[in-house]
Amino acid sequence: MAKKFSELRAKMSPESRRRANERARALMAEMPLQELRNARHLTQEALATALGKTQPQISKLEKQSDLYVSTLRSYIRAMGGELDIVARFPDGAVKISQFEELEA
Repeated sequence: MAKKFSELRAKMSPESRRRANERARALMAEMPLQELRNARHLTQEALATALGKTQPQISKLEKQSDLYVSTLRSYIRAMGGELDIVARFPDGAVKISQFEELEA
């Protein structure tokens, strides 16, 4: 018989719950474009319409591993988000602003 998740979770040690929560946050912090689109409850067709492209073009874009910054920015904006490029170093992070001028 299936058990409720809340019952299973109640039996977990605090350390196990902490690790599970950390893992869930890590999985939500990083995801491919297709999963991001799905998490935003958008179809390829809806995104294609917003970008003035076709559904096959969106499918191809989601499979690419090398994109123009402007293409990625447009894709993210069509989902209602903003794209920031950040360089992380041991002594801190720096937002790269040069790509913001690509809109023209």
